[in-house]
Amino acid sequence: MSHAKSTHPSTAPLAIGIDIGGTKVAGGIVDGDGAVVHRARRDTPERSKSPKVVEDTIVSVVEELLAQDADVTAIGIGAAGFVDADRATVVFAPHLSWRNEPLRDALSRRIGLPIFVDNDANAAIWGESRFGAGVGESHLVMVNLGTGIGGGIVLDGKVVRGRHGIAGEFGHMQLVPDGIRCECGNRGCWEQYASGNALVREARALMDNHSPMVTPLFAEICGGHDVLTGPVITEAAQAGDLLARELLAEIGRWLGIGIADLAAALDPGVFIIGGGVSAAGDLLLEPARETFRRHLTGRGYRPEARIVAAALGNEAGLIGAADLARHDANP
Repeated sequence: MSHAKSTHPSTAPLAIGIDIGGTKVAGGIVDGDGAVVHRARRDTPERSKSPKVVEDTIVSVVEELLAQDADVTAIGIGAAGFVDADRATVVFAPHLSWRNEPLRDALSRRIGLPIFVDNDANAAIWGESRFGAGVGESHLVMVNLGTGIGGGIVLDGKVVRGRHGIAGEFGHMQLVPDGIRCECGNRGCWEQYASGNALVREARALMDNHSPMVTPLFAEICGGHDVLTGPVITEAAQAGDLLARELLAEIGRWLGIGIADLAAALDPGVFIIGGGVSAAGDLLLEPARETFRRHLTGRGYRPEARIVAAALGNEAGLIGAADLARHDANP
């Protein structure tokens, strides 16, 4: 690899963060203050999500970044899936063809820098705890509302990964016995009631049944069944549509119930809500806060955790992965 000499003024070690999703690999060089100073991105080919194709894509992103600044000390990778506690192996990635994939070793053979692999939600909560909505709080839980629900835990200033590296899969807590069937095979999982998929499912059911609740504004903004998405429902809610606001409030209420259960188990000081659905802001968070207070164990006799929106947006995972790698490579 041909590397350009760094002109970055910071004396803190630089690190690369890589965020691997189902359709893209995004990367950035991150300084010690959490600022992304260079960025690179590649789409993963639709025709193949094989380990070799994704590995090649990661290497291409890293090479582009190192050409911008060679003074990088480590690389952190956040992957959407189960990552073993050894932070080297992707045990299972639902959107990629990774099954017990030795990702760290495969990349180490091609990139001459220390590499650390982590779950993308662990990386995101670490980024928020260090540089975002969780700064100053040592006990945090992050709940990411996207297609499903993912999450991460920081307790006493440390990422909690669990014995097998799979902690934080909050979306598959069973909230409703014998409830809606989940893709995981169980019924009544939290993400079937408080996620982007749940939001769209409820809206589509009303539209398909020609419900009188479907207002002209909702129909105009959201279009037909096939183009209905979470972001357009949020857009309708922000434009004042009553149905869209009611749908988001219902998601928020289910969110608050699940968060109350997490508070009983983990007792954090703050819950950070991220993911695409969190773009609805207080239209989602206020119903969540109200329901959380009503369901909180020992309510009225204990401090309440704050519920806040994530601050770093789509780059939380990238920033967190880089920072985790920097600290592990430079203890």
